[in-house]
Amino acid sequence: MRKIFVLVKREYRTAVRTKSFIIGLLLAPLFMGGSLIVFALMEDRVDTTDKELAVIDHSGVIADHLVKVAKERNKNEIFDQETGNKIRPAYNVTIVEADTADMLATRMELSEKVRKKELHAFLEIGPEIIHPGNDPQKARIKYYGENSMMDDVRSWMSWPINNRIRQIRVEELNVEEEAVQDLFHWVDVEGLGLVKVDRNTGAVQDARQIGVGETIIIPYIIVFLMFMMLMMSAIPLLTAVMEEKMNKIAEVLLGSVTPFQFMMGKVLGGIAVSLTASSVYIVAGIITATQLDVGHLIPYHVLPWFFAYLILNIIMVGSGMAAMGSACNDNKDAQSLQFPAMLPVILPLFVMMPVIKEPLGSFATGLSLFPPFTPMLMLIRQSTPVSIPMWQPIVGLIGVAIFTALTLWAGGRIFRTCILMQGQKPKVGNLIKYAIRG
Repeated sequence: MRKIFVLVKREYRTAVRTKSFIIGLLLAPLFMGGSLIVFALMEDRVDTTDKELAVIDHSGVIADHLVKVAKERNKNEIFDQETGNKIRPAYNVTIVEADTADMLATRMELSEKVRKKELHAFLEIGPEIIHPGNDPQKARIKYYGENSMMDDVRSWMSWPINNRIRQIRVEELNVEEEAVQDLFHWVDVEGLGLVKVDRNTGAVQDARQIGVGETIIIPYIIVFLMFMMLMMSAIPLLTAVMEEKMNKIAEVLLGSVTPFQFMMGKVLGGIAVSLTASSVYIVAGIITATQLDVGHLIPYHVLPWFFAYLILNIIMVGSGMAAMGSACNDNKDAQSLQFPAMLPVILPLFVMMPVIKEPLGSFATGLSLFPPFTPMLMLIRQSTPVSIPMWQPIVGLIGVAIFTALTLWAGGRIFRTCILMQGQKPKVGNLIKYAIRG
């Protein structure tokens, strides 16, 4: 045990004393939150270049209203009332008389104008937009642009067009619009949590609104932190062991320690590094969230589970990586093994959204109880506002512990066999044979 501790100390000091570790520790949160910071800084920076828009109105009743509303907007909404500075672009709407015999040619002509930046975009309104018939194509509103999905102009046009359609329908019924105002009043359904009892005071607390932060962002942050710790401490063990084998460092160390002690020293060293880094991030995150008055979003009950799963996950992945590294003879061998070995770590990232959306579903429950995926997917489920039955995290943790023990046992046998072996290609069949026979 003393020899393992010495190796752990060596691995830990070698990692945390490097400039790359310190720089990575500082830069990782910047990379994670960089896009959010840039978005916040650029939120008020709007492109005020005027937008030239064309409208083809087959119905003949919408385009004039759209031109009128755009002029009112340009007069009242694009300048700051106090400073007089332009804060939004003007929308200049032009009505185009289309050749109904060859609409494709008209669309092509207008598309070329958009490409040449003579137009920002163009709109086509179907002939049966007021009273949709059996042909849904005639009741469509089509917005053509180079970036139509993210275009603010498309979003703005929806309200005046639909409001005008409503007005025409009301007029045709010979009903005064003021009499039916409430008929078109839209009421959103608010998403709230559950009423609960405050643990400190015992008072009943009313439900509060559930936002995207605790529903999506918090689970993403927790699983990404787990992934980052694996990439920092467990995954690099493959190349680290391979390099020590190539440079004959392993032969020197094996003169004083057993192969299993050698492997465990590297794996436990990775755990120490990841615990240090994750603790820094979690403490910094808690302080930041408290200062921003969003500390209530932090799932404190998940943190003990996070560290338990993190330790087991690093042992599980790290022992496998170290074992495969011992079987490699050069960088080419390591590269051929690294991606397949990382699949159990990468695959949970692809199913995050279905798990977040339905954390109690059979799909999420089944995958989260599959040991290689349990650390990430179970943490995602526990981080959502949905209450997970307690037996599931416990069973998941037991399953991961058993699987980790098997991985450690098999990895130790492979490591012992391959660490001094030269010239043998790391084929999957050979690795299985070494794990079984030792």
